[in-house]
Amino acid sequence: MIKSINHVQVTIPFGGEEEAKRFYGGVLGLKQLIQPESLRATNSLWFELGALQLHLGCEDNAHRTNSRAHVAYNVDNIEQCRRTFEALGVEIYENTQIEGIKRFDIRDPFGNRLEIMEMTSV
Repeated sequence: MIKSINHVQVTIPFGGEEEAKRFYGGVLGLKQLIQPESLRATNSLWFELGALQLHLGCEDNAHRTNSRAHVAYNVDNIEQCRRTFEALGVEIYENTQIEGIKRFDIRDPFGNRLEIMEMTSV
């Protein structure tokens, strides 16, 4: 049966690859991976995300800004992340707080929701 998650795929519009590289590679600091030769023509980008991978696949007509679907990213210092995002002009969306977790949301340039979270107690 299922052991773990290997990767998560998020959609971006066709033609958004360069902007996605700037946001996910530059703003978020993720390392871009080289795809297997057999998949290089699939209009997608892959990034390393700890032990997992984040795949960005091109898809038009997706309603990203209306969706609650998201990936939650763990960080060590949420306040430092908040300051960095604000300095880069990334809009912060406050989220309902959960005991033991500090969190907020941002959106990528395509409207995908990203939850940024720091575990403060176990």
